[in-house]
Amino acid sequence: MAVKKVVSPVFRVSFPSVFESSSYQGGDPKYGLTAVFEPESFSDADQKRWDAMMALADEAAMERFKKVLDKLPPNFKRPVRDGEEKADLEGFGKGKVFCNITSRMRPGIVAADGVTPIEDSEDFYPGCYARATVNAYAYENVGKGIAFGLQNLKKVKDGDRLDSRTDAADDFGDLGEEEEDAGGLA
Repeated sequence: MAVKKVVSPVFRVSFPSVFESSSYQGGDPKYGLTAVFEPESFSDADQKRWDAMMALADEAAMERFKKVLDKLPPNFKRPVRDGEEKADLEGFGKGKVFCNITSRMRPGIVAADGVTPIEDSEDFYPGCYARATVNAYAYENVGKGIAFGLQNLKKVKDGDRLDSRTDAADDFGDLGEEEEDAGGLA
């Protein structure tokens, strides 16, 4: 049976681990990222994509737990969380929501043209904007809930980095040849 998947609205990439898998608190290694959405700025097309994502999540909840997301008990984990939960982190906050989207398989990543592969983490980084193809699934292990699975990614555009990393030329470019007198290190 083919996995039902949808294309997400545009989101800001945070905490990407899409070129190498990583493990969280000793769990199985996964590929993934945190997708930070700003629903108030959705275009009509992106609002429809969001509605399709939420419909997939409701479908997964109904299939496993016989209730839609809104009717699940409070202790069940939901795939979308309020950005104010992480307001202390760059890129999160009021008016934003976020999803952790993961997979055991490495996602394909393409450039804005939708065809050219991206293979370098310098080109797909915390702060760039992207879309993902996602599926929804229910789980019952340490807790119970609904999550989004990551299929593939498309970088939409560049954005300011969220990880505070700066370009070396920006840090040292204005020092020029000043290193001739490196404090007696000649």
